[in-house]
Amino acid sequence: MSASGPGSRDGAGAPPRPPVRRPGERLVVVGHGMAATRFVEGLVAGGYSGQVTVLGDEPVPAYNRILLSAVLEGTHAPDALTLRSPGWYAEHGIDLRTGTRVLAVDREHGDVMLVDGTLVPFDRLVLATGSIPTLPPIRGVVRHDGSLHPRVHAFRSLADCDRLLAAVPAARRAVVVGGGLLGLQVARALSLRGVATEVVEGGEHVLHRQVSAPAGKILARSLTRLGTTVYTGARAVRLHEQGDSVGLQLDTGFVLDADLVVLTAGGRPSTALARGAGLEVRRGIVVDDHLVSPTDPRIHALGDCAEHRGVTTGFVPPAWEQAQLLAARLCGADVVHEGSRSVARLRATDLDVAVLGDPVGEEGEVVEVSNPVAGKHSRLVVRDGVIVAAALVGDLSRVGLITQHYDRGTVLGVREPGDLLLPDPVDAPTVLPDEAEVCACAGVSAGEIRACADLHELRETTRATTGCGGCAEVCATLLGDRARLEGVR
Repeated sequence: MSASGPGSRDGAGAPPRPPVRRPGERLVVVGHGMAATRFVEGLVAGGYSGQVTVLGDEPVPAYNRILLSAVLEGTHAPDALTLRSPGWYAEHGIDLRTGTRVLAVDREHGDVMLVDGTLVPFDRLVLATGSIPTLPPIRGVVRHDGSLHPRVHAFRSLADCDRLLAAVPAARRAVVVGGGLLGLQVARALSLRGVATEVVEGGEHVLHRQVSAPAGKILARSLTRLGTTVYTGARAVRLHEQGDSVGLQLDTGFVLDADLVVLTAGGRPSTALARGAGLEVRRGIVVDDHLVSPTDPRIHALGDCAEHRGVTTGFVPPAWEQAQLLAARLCGADVVHEGSRSVARLRATDLDVAVLGDPVGEEGEVVEVSNPVAGKHSRLVVRDGVIVAAALVGDLSRVGLITQHYDRGTVLGVREPGDLLLPDPVDAPTVLPDEAEVCACAGVSAGEIRACADLHELRETTRATTGCGGCAEVCATLLGDRARLEGVR
């Protein structure tokens, strides 16, 4: 989020002004995920005076999707993922409707129609519809009635996680289709559950969109040590019935026997409602620097479904950033959206990965330190002395300092990029400066964490540890509150 001073201009060249807000305006939010929840929290914190209605199609309150793999692992209980209880919404006068599916948006009449025919009028509409999974073209995965084969599972929602958990006790072998961040999380979780797991990835190495080949090979070796077999450069093409199990045929001709097949190969912005309403849609719902649709000034979009300056994101930090910015604007702040940084963390036991920007495609000088024996690989992409991208595998001890330099565009000296990738001496503990970012999801610094009394206050006031959870131990250490670490899990 960035504030615009007097005379500053947004990307369209017009002086940014806060939206005209009428007391009591009817604001409807379509979507009840992590971005929508952060948006509503921002409205409450900013004293928004309108009437807020939130429509969510899942039957449960919004939850942390990043930690679904932790539920699959068994390290988190499902109820620990809830972001805000229904009571919190009621306490703040917000009309939360779960299990509610929106059928259409009618811009002419200013309302949304639910599948049961109910009309919900709006003066302002926020689309936070997220993304939908992309099914890979595998014959036999989808049955004639459009449902998935009973041994095939998607992994996108809490309901998906529950179904997969119910199937795990009877499974001995599983195949995960997709070697991206989610695929590796699921593979690790199934392995911890005692299921012999194989990963099929069409790219030349796992996480091929985020890390270089040497890092991908280190990750594959780490997975192998954890009991997971990885097949790269291969695509699943057909599902065969094999008695009590199934066979997943690869384009190499090889067939993998499995009791479970889990699909994790990507997703795309959910734009059907926006298209049906006649809004401008490309890959995502197009929005300007105020997160407003150029088609209709009453309508906004944020998170995975939004496209800003030609870019769609699939990670929590940019979605939360957009949510906070839009909430601030609707509460009267003069702020514009200048684009989101890309920070991704892999949340899985014994697999540590952090990615800043695009370390594979970004141009610049590459600084790398690799130790395949120890399972560690670090890569910085530096242009004109500034870190423009980074990937860290196996060792995240310096991720706070590197993220700080990345965010600030710090111009580093000739030796500094290399020094950042070298470990501290064994007897020299790392002391994070107050300005170093610890929670990448919520953008919370070490100083902000130290200012909190305990982990409960930290979660409530900064939302640190409520994203991927990768910062929980560091936060607890900074607060001297390690005894309560289990409280954030």
